[in-house]
Amino acid sequence: MDEIPMHHEANTQQSHWLRRGLLLSAAFAATGALVVVPAQAEPTLPGFGSGSSQPALDQPPAQAPFAPPNINIADGETVGVAQPIIITFKEPVDDRAAAERAIKVTSSTNVPGNFYWTGTKQVRWKPAEFWPANTDVTVVAGGTSSSFHIGDAFIATVDDNTKMITVTVNGEVVKQMPTSLGKPGYETPNGTYIVGERLEKMTMDSSTYGVPVTDPEGYKIDVEYATRLSNSGIFVHAAPWSVGQQGYSNASHGCLNVSTENAKWFLENSRRGDAVIVSNTQGPTLSAGDGLGDWN
Repeated sequence: MDEIPMHHEANTQQSHWLRRGLLLSAAFAATGALVVVPAQAEPTLPGFGSGSSQPALDQPPAQAPFAPPNINIADGETVGVAQPIIITFKEPVDDRAAAERAIKVTSSTNVPGNFYWTGTKQVRWKPAEFWPANTDVTVVAGGTSSSFHIGDAFIATVDDNTKMITVTVNGEVVKQMPTSLGKPGYETPNGTYIVGERLEKMTMDSSTYGVPVTDPEGYKIDVEYATRLSNSGIFVHAAPWSVGQQGYSNASHGCLNVSTENAKWFLENSRRGDAVIVSNTQGPTLSAGDGLGDWN
């Protein structure tokens, strides 16, 4: 979410650190095209449940009461430490317990976790805490399987008191960048976000969530280096018009405004499933049913 441009200038700090083994998501492979996406939307996942305990990892999966489903993480993919496993079924599942018994999650490091359902056609599994960095995971679910890798622990913390984003990789601070969060009335929600798609160019349009472009708070603006943090429309993105406010005051409609250089760095160095933790805003907590808010 963004705001009507305001022109400011400031010097930005350049970082030459680049994460090794960066694997961009399929969504980022299509970058370069101008994409219109909702700047803000209601959460898309109904019936977000509490789930059950971890499956018995030393037991083979039971016979599946469902057709081969879709697993959200591709075989051979590398994802971040906050990435949940999402299994989407072709048909509604009536017996959830039987379905869970037919799904087996194994990992190179012992990782307790649990199932939780987001409707009759989707179940998710995530560890009790973030995945350990550099863990190998295999999921088998009724004829569908995926073996993937958890990469380095890339965690960005965002503090509205300091208006700074601090990025650590495996516990080491590698980048700090000033930011401007949501202004009064549009406060950025607190909580843990999961990095989603990354777009080099996109159009943010307030009319996608009911605010006409002609409204005093309306906007339709092209932005660069947008990294999605929520399905409700929170992004880290370049906002050269608010550089003078970044680190000092909040001016956005909820997004994390950063300089163009910092937005490019964040997009290029983060990966799908990395964690972004926002604290000390006056906003609510990001909904667990957002689709990228599983940790809340």
